Amino acid sequence: MNLSAPTTATQSLLPPDDPQRSALHNEVHARPSARIRLPALVTYVAVLNAGISREQEWTHLCALPGQQDLPLDNLHSSFLRLRLGGYTVKWERHTEFTRYSLVQPLPENAALGASEPDLLGTLAVTHDWLRSIPGRTVVAIQMAMVSGDLTDPVALMGQAQTWLGGGSLVASQLGFVPSAPGNPSQPTGHSWALTKFRIGADGFERMLVIAPVGTSETRAGRISQRLLELETYRLMALRGLPVAKLLGPMLAEAESALADITARLENKSASDQDLLDTLVSLAARVERATAEHVYRFSATRAYDTLVGQRISELREKAISGTQTIGEFMQRRLSPAMATVAATGQRLASLSERVSRTSALLRTRVDIATEVQNQQLLEKLTRGQELQLRLQSTVEGLSIAAISYYVISLLLYGGKALKAVGVPVNPEMAAGALVPLVLWAVWWTTRRIHAKLHADH
Repeated sequence: MNLSAPTTATQSLLPPDDPQRSALHNEVHARPSARIRLPALVTYVAVLNAGISREQEWTHLCALPGQQDLPLDNLHSSFLRLRLGGYTVKWERHTEFTRYSLVQPLPENAALGASEPDLLGTLAVTHDWLRSIPGRTVVAIQMAMVSGDLTDPVALMGQAQTWLGGGSLVASQLGFVPSAPGNPSQPTGHSWALTKFRIGADGFERMLVIAPVGTSETRAGRISQRLLELETYRLMALRGLPVAKLLGPMLAEAESALADITARLENKSASDQDLLDTLVSLAARVERATAEHVYRFSATRAYDTLVGQRISELREKAISGTQTIGEFMQRRLSPAMATVAATGQRLASLSERVSRTSALLRTRVDIATEVQNQQLLEKLTRGQELQLRLQSTVEGLSIAAISYYVISLLLYGGKALKAVGVPVNPEMAAGALVPLVLWAVWWTTRRIHAKLHADH
């Protein structure tokens, strides 16, 4: 019975599947470890795939013997293992890099005890195929996995030194499990891993894994995967170091410029417009650097975390006279990661400080604007008061003018009456009516003002 796919009867007992259920469930099986039979040679190349399409990588894989009809759909899962005549090729595409692993039997001339054996001359693929892998090489490793007797460390180390060409080695006993309390048995590991962490004249690093006779193929595959991933993630993590070094002078200059802007802001030794122009230019530089490099710093943190996980999975024990892989990483990788982390924090801190300085400048501009607005309102208020006084003066003159015209009309009326024989003195009558007319005009004007105020 196939347990990987539910039966129709089982499916009928469940609600409809989420569209991503199968993909998410199978993600844990997306990149299984290889099964490696010792002795074996693993040739590993990881290339940056920026600008490299999946179709280009598919075309390159089709150039392998017998793969001319390889379907492109086989590469959609980002993992493919091809079993060819006597060897396997594994292809894996990741976000930033693609890795190719070639597993073949170890040549007889490269057995344990050989002196710097030639590994490239016995590759199962052609040199042209290896050279034409699309992308830029970031990691290239040749790993020999052999069987050996781990009970004689001195002799084993001598053979490993000869195989790797002498010099200082980084070596670890892998799979070390401390003995339980009360158990007198000597704790041991299941294999050795040795390397120089140096690139040879052929462009490859060399690693040597020595495992006891009878080591299972799955265990050998897991050892290979952890060591290769460890070195890949180490180098990918270090890609943030050149960026951090490149940003150092720019950050120092930007911090100095920000300090100068803050001092000028405090001392009020420059106009707000000049400060604003300088601050905007600085903020643009900082934000541009953040946008360009924030992904690199985040990726470096993620890769560094993966390096730590792979080291932990190795469960190392020191071999007398050598430095373990974990110790080597701690002493060589940690300072670089600290530099990258400090630069990322420095960039983020600078961005925050620019924002705070911008807020201070905006506050100063707002206060200055409020003062200007207040002065403008005071001027408007004084103008309205003057206008009101002028209006009152004009109204007084208007009362006199209106009264003059009313008296004139009354005078002309009195003269008309006198002309028709009415016994009246026009001048005397007009003079007597002046107070009454003035009062009537003033009263009428007040009523009009009162009605206007009532309407508003």
